[in-house]
Amino acid sequence: FKNVNFAYEMDEDITLKSISLNFKGGKMTSLVGHSGSGKSTILNLIPRFYNVQDGDILIDNQSIYKSTIDSIRKEISMVSQETTLFDDTIKNNIKYAKDLATDEEVYDVAKLSYCDEFINNLPNKFDTLIGENGVRLSGGEKQRISIARAMLKKSSIILLDEATSSLDSETESKIQAALKILTKNKTTIVIAHRLSTILNSDNIFVIDSGKVIANGKHEQLINESDLYKNFYEKQIQK
Repeated sequence: FKNVNFAYEMDEDITLKSISLNFKGGKMTSLVGHSGSGKSTILNLIPRFYNVQDGDILIDNQSIYKSTIDSIRKEISMVSQETTLFDDTIKNNIKYAKDLATDEEVYDVAKLSYCDEFINNLPNKFDTLIGENGVRLSGGEKQRISIARAMLKKSSIILLDEATSSLDSETESKIQAALKILTKNKTTIVIAHRLSTILNSDNIFVIDSGKVIANGKHEQLINESDLYKNFYEKQIQK
């Protein structure tokens, strides 16, 4: 990100103010900050859900505004709390990420994402219809399908919104294990809520009111950023 300014409505307050960020290839970078600080906006600008008002976003030194949206999105997978699912079979919902995937590929990613555990308990296994927006699945099951899709897509950039939802600890540890496989050696940008993610990040940007106020590794930020230290201590108490 190079000096990016962005507001959702032209006349509104600028949401991101001259923000410059550098995400290293093949590494995990965390975005940390209070709700409404601009973290999700940063994530949403990368696949061009919105366009910046000023500044530029580059991938491998090439502006995303000089590339086709298709070519950018082919290289990006997004995993968030809001997984869009279709009233179709589980198999087709996973294959949504790659139309021409073989059944074998679908079964492989289902196993790696721990989806097979709940799929094998369903009446028609992979051919079970999941209802409108996956109404028959729990939040944790939907999230695992989202991870399976990202694995199937094999994109080089993973955008992860790790919003802590009401997952039980067993489900959460499975999702964590699946994410570890998904993000290995991938350029991963994560809105981090979990302590383990923050501690494992190669770099952390602390975002506050649309600005980067600090960045570095965990040990460094604990000493240098009051906001980060405060955020971290609250997490530990949880």
